[in-house]
Amino acid sequence: MELLEAKEILGQEFSFIADFLIEVVLSLDIKEDSHILDVGTGSGRMAITLALNGFNVITGEPEDDFSEYAKLDWLESAKKVNVEELIVFKPFRAEELPFENEIFDVIFLFGALHHVDGRELAIQECYRVSKQNGIICIIEPTPKMIKIIRKTTPTHPEEEDPRNYIGELPLSVEIIKNYFFHAYIFKK
Repeated sequence: MELLEAKEILGQEFSFIADFLIEVVLSLDIKEDSHILDVGTGSGRMAITLALNGFNVITGEPEDDFSEYAKLDWLESAKKVNVEELIVFKPFRAEELPFENEIFDVIFLFGALHHVDGRELAIQECYRVSKQNGIICIIEPTPKMIKIIRKTTPTHPEEEDPRNYIGELPLSVEIIKNYFFHAYIFKK
């Protein structure tokens, strides 16, 4: 399915960010057979964007997270655009990823890091499960986007700069900026 058609089917919430997510995904030059992890499923925007581009994705949320974001119906949206078979949901915590070392080529955290309590541990876990030369792409809202979010969700946490949580990990970083989101692309 073409992105334009998917944007029409999934509506404003998806189409608002879809072009930026596509820009980020295309800039990464991801190989077709890559192992991809999406940490923090939410409404499924990242996993669906990847699946619309033909990628298989593992995604997940903590099993005990009952926040409004963790319980959004990503599967219904994926079915609407016929990509549900490319997405596998597995409950997990970002701070304790249930995967072996060095198995993912690309890991995404879209709008998730600022919801994780153990941010440094989550990034260490992403580093652990990413392959040598792997990519960890953390997309965070800008302060402008947080102001918009807080109109409907006043207690929403502040945005985070993931560079503050990489510690001594040997990662290079590139940033793709947008008015509402920044993509921090870490390379192992």
